Amino acid sequence: MSPELISILVLVVVFVIATTRSVNMGALAFAAAFAVGELVADLDADGIFAGFPGDLFVVLVGVTYLFAIARANGTTDWLVHASIRLVRGRVALIPWVMFAITGALTAIGAVSPAAVAIVAPIALSFAARYGISPLLMGAMVVHGAQGGGFSPISIYGTIVNGIVEREKLPGNEIALFLASLFANLVIAAVVFVLFGGLKLWARGALAPDGDSGEGDLPEGGTGTRTPAETGDGTSPSRTATVVEAHPETPDTPRLTPARIATLAALVALVVAVLALDLDAGLTAITLAVLLSSVWPEDSRKAVGQIAWSTVLLICGVLTYVGVLDEMGTITWAGEGVSGIGVPLLAAVLLCYIGAIVSAFASSVGIMGALIPLAVPFLAQGEIGAVGMVAALAVSATVVDVSPFSTNGALVLAAAPDVDRERFFRQLMVYGGIVVAVVPAVAWLVMVVPGWG
Repeated sequence: MSPELISILVLVVVFVIATTRSVNMGALAFAAAFAVGELVADLDADGIFAGFPGDLFVVLVGVTYLFAIARANGTTDWLVHASIRLVRGRVALIPWVMFAITGALTAIGAVSPAAVAIVAPIALSFAARYGISPLLMGAMVVHGAQGGGFSPISIYGTIVNGIVEREKLPGNEIALFLASLFANLVIAAVVFVLFGGLKLWARGALAPDGDSGEGDLPEGGTGTRTPAETGDGTSPSRTATVVEAHPETPDTPRLTPARIATLAALVALVVAVLALDLDAGLTAITLAVLLSSVWPEDSRKAVGQIAWSTVLLICGVLTYVGVLDEMGTITWAGEGVSGIGVPLLAAVLLCYIGAIVSAFASSVGIMGALIPLAVPFLAQGEIGAVGMVAALAVSATVVDVSPFSTNGALVLAAAPDVDRERFFRQLMVYGGIVVAVVPAVAWLVMVVPGWG
């Protein structure tokens, strides 16, 4: 049995044990990385740790630390109420607002994880407060980021278009951008319908204090109804809680010096990441430390609220994927597919490899590896290069909702007041469905017709 096949089988075993024995998958993956790296790949400790995602570790810790402080001092509550006012109380519009914000950020040049790191904690705090499915809100944030991710001036767009130019393939920057935007819009619309979006429309508008407006009153009621749904969008009770609707309710958060400073810190994070190109994780930790120094009482418990189990899980799995990369398993699989003599079959298999690997590793990295592998059968002229590149781009990025990808990990870490084990499983199942369905659809729509 080849070393590459052994490494894939070990990954399957890790998944099975983690699922059936409730052992942290990250801890299992670290052990697997050590065993496979030392015994199969002949790697030393430095080679094994080469795949440790130090940058992602810092991003996860820094962002969850900063937003734990924001939750502790009430800043996220204030932002939630501000969002309600922005859409005139229509809770159903908030997921689409988050989709649009992250899409705009990536379209103008933000790295996708940076945009998600900025928006996801606010979006998921809103979801927790108003009983919106965290899966719905998290998926809208991630798909929004990917929807704008291939604009001609975006990071993903410029990298992929540069690879296409380097490989001397026909390219179309606008077609690439619109393909990704349309694919993510469609997926977001499906997710919105399936995970409670229509129920959000049925709630009507909320009053200025964030409670439900007159359209949600119980029959004969004189006040408003507060949302009474669980984190997965299902209602545990049909009993409405009636409260007085008044914009000056004491529950309405007000700006305090600590909240103003925290809002300034969040703005500084956006400017530092988007305008100054600073690291999101290091910037977030620095801002969190500054806030903690001035208001220690608000942040005393914030370190404990960092999603440490999620950090262990993600870093362990990605370290093992790094071992796979070091020993050539990913290249081995891609070259095996590209050698198939049927171009259309090779195309769909490359899309699936891009989706599966990208669910655990760098989306841009896998596109950079797979696009050159597609050059030999693209040169035969039976498949359009523009459609093939677009299909690979979509397949390799929509799967970033996986909890093992950077964006999915940020969503998992940012969700407050949820059963993280359950939310992790939801993200994993949803990511698995996306991996299973989207590459085939992208291939059918973009490759088979022969774009470009």
